[in-house]
Amino acid sequence: MSPVTARLADGVSAIPAAEWDACAGAGNPFVGHAFLAALEDSASVGARSGWQPLPVIVDGADGKPAAIAPAYVKAHSQGEYVFDHAWADAWQRAGGDYYPKLQIASPFSPVPGPRLLLRDAALAPALLAAVQAVVDRNELSSAHATFVAPDQVSLFERAGWLIRQGTQFHWANRGYRSFDDFLADLASRKRKAIRRERAAAVEGLTIRHLTGDAILPEHWDAFWRFYQDTGARKWGRPYLTRPFFPKLGEALGERVLLILAERDRVPIAGALNIVGDDTLYGRYWGATEEVPFLHFELCYYQAIDAAIARGLSTVEAGAQGEHKLARGYAPAPTWSAHYIPDPNFRRAIADFLRREREAVAAERDYLAEMTPFRTSNVTDRSSIR
Repeated sequence: MSPVTARLADGVSAIPAAEWDACAGAGNPFVGHAFLAALEDSASVGARSGWQPLPVIVDGADGKPAAIAPAYVKAHSQGEYVFDHAWADAWQRAGGDYYPKLQIASPFSPVPGPRLLLRDAALAPALLAAVQAVVDRNELSSAHATFVAPDQVSLFERAGWLIRQGTQFHWANRGYRSFDDFLADLASRKRKAIRRERAAAVEGLTIRHLTGDAILPEHWDAFWRFYQDTGARKWGRPYLTRPFFPKLGEALGERVLLILAERDRVPIAGALNIVGDDTLYGRYWGATEEVPFLHFELCYYQAIDAAIARGLSTVEAGAQGEHKLARGYAPAPTWSAHYIPDPNFRRAIADFLRREREAVAAERDYLAEMTPFRTSNVTDRSSIR
């Protein structure tokens, strides 16, 4: 490999959007300039948040970025959804400083996607070597690339990074023309249960799908209240700041889908989604009124409706959640990659990952048997009610 020079940037916003997106592509909005810059511009990431943006860049022969790692210096392990707290505890008990570490990710977004943004695919090894050099020269404990796209896992593996597996629950569009088409593929008992849930969830409510300019400031005000409530209960404090949401709406336009539940024209709950090229990504949800099954309706069933209407192949509804199984979301593998310079620490983590991988695979096989789908193909969907 010919010698190359890598550089560090003071954030995504320091790089022209066209140059960043020439590497990131348009398929996954969570690594696009608009999304990542909105996080910076709204102060959702930055030194005070413990997510200090530090993109690692390899330039091409034209002097413009040809390979980028969206990297962050982390002072904690919050907002990652791939948990390494036990690793941090072990390293610190051994006398080391686990933080800061380097994180290659889309912050607060457990969304699989490219973690090496490549205008020139041949530069992937050089980019990984540059990331490792940042870790080594600054004596950081480790580097972590979370929710790596399946087609990039081998790039990290060939560079000697340790690979970790996890599980999410995704919905797959099998050519459905309507929600009833989807229900026709389910066992009768599950089909009836979902119909009952949907009816109970929306009784007395109006459901609205808003995108682009139809999302007004008062809608963002309502959603901010929902998000704060969920964030306070799950994480102690919300990760994202109030300015982030309108900045996201302005940056992504029609790619932002806000689903609201209203009672007497007053929003009481909402779910925020991002529309990719072939996937609907469910991201945030919250409510100011407790309504049975409304979470399932807004986050899962309405997302399926929206995906079918747009001809999308997949709905990714976020991290964890075995309750998604009964709603037609099946277990899907996820991957992360980890660079551990210390040989003894690396050996200990490699042994842990080997044992964890076996358990994760066994659990995923078990969960796959619990999906609500019929075991035989449905030949005449019109006959099922």
